[in-house]
Amino acid sequence: MEIRQLRYFVGVVEAGSFTKAAGFLNVAQSALSLHVRQLEEGFGTQLLIRDRTGVSVTASGAKLLERARAILKEIRLTEVELTNTAASPAGEVTIGIPSGAARVLSGPLLETVRNELPKVSLKMVEGMTGPLEEWMAAGRFNLAVLYRTADSVGRMTVLAREDLCLVVPSGEPPFEDAISLADLRAFPLAVPMRNNNVRRSVADVVAQHGCALDVRFEVDSLSTIINMVVEGKAHSILAPSAVQKEASQGLVRTVKIVDPVITRSVVLAVNPKDERSAAVSAVRKLIPKVARELIEIRDWAAVAPEAT
Repeated sequence: MEIRQLRYFVGVVEAGSFTKAAGFLNVAQSALSLHVRQLEEGFGTQLLIRDRTGVSVTASGAKLLERARAILKEIRLTEVELTNTAASPAGEVTIGIPSGAARVLSGPLLETVRNELPKVSLKMVEGMTGPLEEWMAAGRFNLAVLYRTADSVGRMTVLAREDLCLVVPSGEPPFEDAISLADLRAFPLAVPMRNNNVRRSVADVVAQHGCALDVRFEVDSLSTIINMVVEGKAHSILAPSAVQKEASQGLVRTVKIVDPVITRSVVLAVNPKDERSAAVSAVRKLIPKVARELIEIRDWAAVAPEAT
């Protein structure tokens, strides 16, 4: 059995006929038939059923198809790893990003990767922070943008620091530019679920200062929370970046929370097993650059970390 025979077999099955596969693979139809017949002779079983409409797999053919696809995928990954260098990184990189940060970071990041790393395919998964933390721990991502309090950053790269604010329906109180933490209890809130990092950060500060919040709705969807505020059904506590678009359109207002200020860090985490990947390293270096540029041109209402 040869690797090219597996490629031809998979190609014939996916094309549905020897004639179509010959065109796709740029191989003579007679050569394809010969290689598939040699596979069948080698395994001692029929792999394909041939009729006037094309081909279909037998039970044995289905098993080989599954294994052949897996083998060919591993070969492609090996080729990428062995030819992938820091000078010309290539391959697929998957990043998880919270819905709030995605609203300001995802578009510019995708565009920058496309322009500066043309051989890298960036796959982005957006979600609430609770599931993202779990998926990152399970190794689903190469990289992840996460939220942390100032004292829990560890070895992760700080991209930005954001002060949380009260998000208010347009035309409703409070009308001041700032509100104390103790006064938040007067406003009905729609907030993320308890496993959300923003929710935990706020809850910790509230508990430390003996305050109380009027949490009416627990929603694990940023878009739903924002819509509820726009419709005047609730207020919320979010980072300004999560509602920059709506605030600029006059649909909501942001009121800074003080006494105390609640600050969180936006950080970049890397899967330890991917630290030596040239493609992952290249994207990892680009992200802080994109974040700093967004902050400098005020497309991200945050504070950049001090340069080191």
